[in-house]
Amino acid sequence: MPLRLLLAGLMLLCAVQARALERDPSTTVSAKGKVEIAFSPWNDPEAVLLKAISEARERILVQAYLFTSKPLAHALIDAQRRGVKVEVMLDAEMNRPASPSVLPALLAAGIPVAVETRYNIAHNKVMIFDPDSPRAALATGSYNFTRAARLSNAENLLVLRGNPALVRVYADNWQRQRAEAQVVHSLDDLPERKRRESGRESDRASAD
Repeated sequence: MPLRLLLAGLMLLCAVQARALERDPSTTVSAKGKVEIAFSPWNDPEAVLLKAISEARERILVQAYLFTSKPLAHALIDAQRRGVKVEVMLDAEMNRPASPSVLPALLAAGIPVAVETRYNIAHNKVMIFDPDSPRAALATGSYNFTRAARLSNAENLLVLRGNPALVRVYADNWQRQRAEAQVVHSLDDLPERKRRESGRESDRASAD
């Protein structure tokens, strides 16, 4: 093969790889609908989430870093029992048997659960309600699904309604991360803990 063809092929390969590594800086959707806002400890974000769960009719997708709130877990279990399809995705490291995580209760109730292992920290706190419906709604913010977040922490929660396009963006991202997550049917299915040398480290360990 002539050298110039080999070099051209290598340059093309490098260009393709570079494009693959490029990231879109953001996604934009039109602002519309209504936004419900709750700040803890002054408001009650958990009550807002409980109401949104009770209003769901078809599907609830959950992404959580740490999930220890028994009221929220019971509400999701009740939703599943009334016919709502509930799926949960958790950070693998923060929801271990030694923690107060509601993971065992969700598994016992038959709710599909997957844990995220690819990332240093799976830090999303998201609930997506009826994403394929005109009633689609989204809950997100800093608020962890924990008692401490409700009573002791300074947190924020947004529930966005009336913007199906926005909910679809979040639902698509949920599905993208779910495709890479590890399904667990019991606590025995949890992956081994990551060690520091495996790349898991606190946000405090780096300064940009």
